[in-house]
Amino acid sequence: MVNDQSRYSRLANITRIVNMKLDLYEVLQQVTAAISEEIVRCDSVGIYLPEGDGTYRGFAGKPEIMSGVTLQSQIIDPETDSLAAELIETRKTIYIADTSTDKRPDPRSVEAFQIKSLLALPISYEKDFIGMVFLFDYGMPMNLTESEIESVEAYVNMAAVAIENAKSFHQKEKLLAEKQLLLDLTRELSFCSTIRESLKVCFAYLKLALGDGDFAVHIIKSSSTHGGTPAQFHAADGMSEQKWNGRLVGIAGTTSYVELLKRAVSRKEPIQTRLGTGQELLLLPMISMGKVHGIVSALCSGEAAEQAMDLPIPFAQSIIDAAAPVFSNLLYMDRLEGMVEERTSALYAANKRVNSVIENITDGFFVLNKNWEYTYINKHLFLPKGKRADEVFGKNIWEVYPETIGTLTYTEFHRAMNDRVTVRFETQSDEQDFWFEITAYPFDDGICCVLKNIKEKKKYENELKRLANLELIGQMAAGISHEVRNPMTTVRGFLQLMVTDEQLKPHAAHFNLMIDELDRANAIITEFLSVGNTRTSDMKMMGLNTILEDISPLIKIDTANQNKQIQIYTQEVPELLLNHNEIRQLIINLYRNGLEAMDEGKTLTIGTYLENDNCVVLAVQDQGSGIDPAIIEKIGTPFYTTKEQGTGLGLGICYAVAARHNATIDIETGPEGTIFFTKFPVKAEPGATHGSFHGETE
Repeated sequence: MVNDQSRYSRLANITRIVNMKLDLYEVLQQVTAAISEEIVRCDSVGIYLPEGDGTYRGFAGKPEIMSGVTLQSQIIDPETDSLAAELIETRKTIYIADTSTDKRPDPRSVEAFQIKSLLALPISYEKDFIGMVFLFDYGMPMNLTESEIESVEAYVNMAAVAIENAKSFHQKEKLLAEKQLLLDLTRELSFCSTIRESLKVCFAYLKLALGDGDFAVHIIKSSSTHGGTPAQFHAADGMSEQKWNGRLVGIAGTTSYVELLKRAVSRKEPIQTRLGTGQELLLLPMISMGKVHGIVSALCSGEAAEQAMDLPIPFAQSIIDAAAPVFSNLLYMDRLEGMVEERTSALYAANKRVNSVIENITDGFFVLNKNWEYTYINKHLFLPKGKRADEVFGKNIWEVYPETIGTLTYTEFHRAMNDRVTVRFETQSDEQDFWFEITAYPFDDGICCVLKNIKEKKKYENELKRLANLELIGQMAAGISHEVRNPMTTVRGFLQLMVTDEQLKPHAAHFNLMIDELDRANAIITEFLSVGNTRTSDMKMMGLNTILEDISPLIKIDTANQNKQIQIYTQEVPELLLNHNEIRQLIINLYRNGLEAMDEGKTLTIGTYLENDNCVVLAVQDQGSGIDPAIIEKIGTPFYTTKEQGTGLGLGICYAVAARHNATIDIETGPEGTIFFTKFPVKAEPGATHGSFHGETE
């Protein structure tokens, strides 16, 4: 045994080493070396520290290897080692002078290392039991004195101080490391601009705190602190929510994963539970401004699951708390962006619907700003001179169409622009045979204009005027025909008597001429009455082809007498409600007009066909020189004629007959001839044929 001076020197040196906060293993090796040298008969000294599962493992001592077994591989389990259990319970030094008479030491260790005597000492600090020390000699008893045991106890107390200092130092280092991690976390979160970025950073730091595992977050739909429900799911590795939920089986008890989430929201506290698969589940609420915005789930397995029984939950929650404000702000910004995007989409959809409505209006629509520049043009707007919308967009209307300056359009547009009133007017296009009804409305600092083609409306107006004239003629005819015919009949009768008078025979030619003129006047009155008639009687269901066939011999004779040709073709058409005599007169008037319009050798074509299953068409085509467009609108007007001997009632009769049969007469004319289409409405029948007429002949 060393002398007292050496002992005090060694104690001072160990005290200095302990206070220097060197590595714990190095300090404890110094302690074990001092013990073994202080007690020269001690062959083995071992210090055992707790593992965390109730057992103690060799940490430092002399020698490092005994009988081929390393000190670090030696485990002492108080459950099976009664000496260790007593040492923990009493926390007093136990000296066994003869192991053969004491059953407390582990017999396997006693036999393996030939332990004859054994000294066991507790390492404790204040109220904490932090380890144990065992001393023995190989094959012989130590025969320790009380003084020697007290010396060993002094060194063990120094070991306790060293262990506690190392533990405190480690705890401080851990706290500093955690603070640094939180600072780094805060700095990285400050650079995050999206929720996914913030979650990615949060998951990375949770992995540093909890070790390997799977992480996910459930974002709470409602910002309420009571009863919020998960709405969005994000996993660190991109795992789907369905797959994630599939892994959470066998939760302890009857509580479901969803119920645990709700509990974490309502309690605002971490929840830790073990799964039947051996995995550990940790739920951490993400709280900011007193509101739970999400629940972070950590699922640990393997070694991480074993460590999870003592998880550093406070530090993990600190990470969540540091991320919560950033996450809350980003979530709020995301919701604002969602609202803005939703409202923008709604405005875009509304604008698109408005544009769709405007674009689908078949009338032209355009907008002019205060500088008279085109700012909007829909696809149906007619632009004179063949201009395209992209050619005039953004340009001044009066610069594009200078010829309109001083016209009605120019005057009315300026009135709408300056007086801020709505104007409506009609104008005709010189470039094409179009009539336009224009409406200009004040709009912001400009005007918007609707351009409607009323060519058909004008056509109907002219038709109404013509029908009004026919009605007037009918009223006139009804009023004067009887009064005119009666004196004419009397005069004709006396002229016939005078023709038979022998004394007046030299004047017979004059009398016959007067009789012919009276007959001609009577015929005009008859046609006049026919034109003025607005009602048709004796109408029956009959075929148009039958009427045409009845008068075809007359047509052929007339064409032959004029040295012209005739082509008649018919298609199968349904029967119509017709007046035989009137339709016969209509056909005669049309074909005779056609013959008169042609030179000798030309061909007149007459045909019938069904159009679109709802219209029977009678078509009469000549090979004349066509009709002057300037007089097209006047055709059918009573007493209007271009013939020297014409009465102007032939086509008027045709239009009147067509009107009485609810039919219409359309005209196509050109340098190669004219076609008159008389279209009779009919209900479509199954199996009806379709036809067309454009100069076809048989």
